[in-house]
Amino acid sequence: MEMENETEYSDVKFSHKKNGQMDMVTGSLWDKILLFALPIVVTNVLQQLFNTADIAVVGRLVGNDALAAVGCTGPIVTLFITLFSGLAIGANAVIARHIGAGDRKKTKEAVHTSIAIAVLAGLVIMAVGESITRPLLEVVSTPDNVMDLAVTYLRIYFSGSLFLMLYNFEAAILRAGGDTRTPVFVLMATGVINIGLNLFFVLACGMSVEGVALATLISNIMSALILFMILMREEGVLKVRLRSVRIYGKDAKAILMIGVPAAIQGMLFNAANIVIQSGVNSLGSDVVAGATVGLNVETFGYYIVAGFGQTSITFNSQNLGAGKLRRCAESTSWCLGLGFLVTALASVLMVVFREALAGLFTTDQTLIEIASVRIMLIAGFEVVNMVIEVMSGTLRGLGYSALPALLSVFFVCGVRIFWLFYIFPLNRTFGWLFTVYPVSWGLAAASMTAAYLIVKKRLYTLAAKRLQAGGNSVQADYNM
Repeated sequence: MEMENETEYSDVKFSHKKNGQMDMVTGSLWDKILLFALPIVVTNVLQQLFNTADIAVVGRLVGNDALAAVGCTGPIVTLFITLFSGLAIGANAVIARHIGAGDRKKTKEAVHTSIAIAVLAGLVIMAVGESITRPLLEVVSTPDNVMDLAVTYLRIYFSGSLFLMLYNFEAAILRAGGDTRTPVFVLMATGVINIGLNLFFVLACGMSVEGVALATLISNIMSALILFMILMREEGVLKVRLRSVRIYGKDAKAILMIGVPAAIQGMLFNAANIVIQSGVNSLGSDVVAGATVGLNVETFGYYIVAGFGQTSITFNSQNLGAGKLRRCAESTSWCLGLGFLVTALASVLMVVFREALAGLFTTDQTLIEIASVRIMLIAGFEVVNMVIEVMSGTLRGLGYSALPALLSVFFVCGVRIFWLFYIFPLNRTFGWLFTVYPVSWGLAAASMTAAYLIVKKRLYTLAAKRLQAGGNSVQADYNM
């Protein structure tokens, strides 16, 4: 029995091809998934390069204390970046679903609701972040000798929360329509500016961590403003009009129902990382600095898998909106297959060249050896994390955003907290501490794959019942 409505995709045009529009609901999938995912990967990597440039500059030009200070803020910075991008996932999924359904009015409302939510959430995080900077650093056991430097860096970072949130929502709007290239070009330009400002503030102005933090802040502001101007000049339903920016209740609810669980899941991952960071910090500032170097190498592997996860969200959302369940399943399979190949290649390169890559951030051989241990244990198992991201993205795209978040509570946070307090004390070494990553990833990947298979079976069963009852579309059943 045919499980999907095979009517042609709506003739409604949401933007011109020259603006990057991609038809996700008809034609071949593998090439479109690659064309969509790779620019997201590049965008994620470029965004991470802002912080990586800070690490490299202070590590090579300032000293180990400054390196450790910025390193202590790493898990906290990543935690909030995850919050920003997680909330934006809701906008991506909802807008993509409206596009797949061919609903111009709802698409426009969702776009302007997304901008309004971004501004409000960014202002709240900016205010709250400034007040909890020192307590957050105390929670992760930041060494006393680098505390003041870390506080300075983190406070400047939080002052740009509005622009980070706005950028992530703007990028989500463009991705929902198939345009993943524009955010790449914007970050390429601002990334060059960031590196130039880093060198200027440190070498010419004699500044320390405050200099690299200011460079990142300025770059983030520019990224958000440039992307906003681009959206104001968009053609079709993705165009942003200032007078239309407001919160539409139904769209806001839909965005938050998907975005909040996604943000919670990402924050749970990173909260667990902060717990692990407290274990790292307890081993001394040299270990902190070495772990920071390793983090800035292996993090690029995560952004590859995150790119395929975000791709799965958009393709599943659009095809669900179009009532094409079989194509949803095919999109997930292609994201897994292509994601595995790209992630495996990157992992092999990072592990083989781990010492050379670590040497880009420091000349201290002790720190390079510590970083190499982290790279082997995390980058070496990144393909397992890729399964988690794609399965999570698929479930969100299908409207089940809370499920992967709940699974993360048990199989990521729970396992890592248990490991820190009960397993790590048995062998207080850096390598033993980081063994928890492949262990927790394996458990989470297995549980999310099982959850996806159950959800897939449920959706097909409901679609079959509707067709037997004489319905001609599955869209009404899954308008979540």
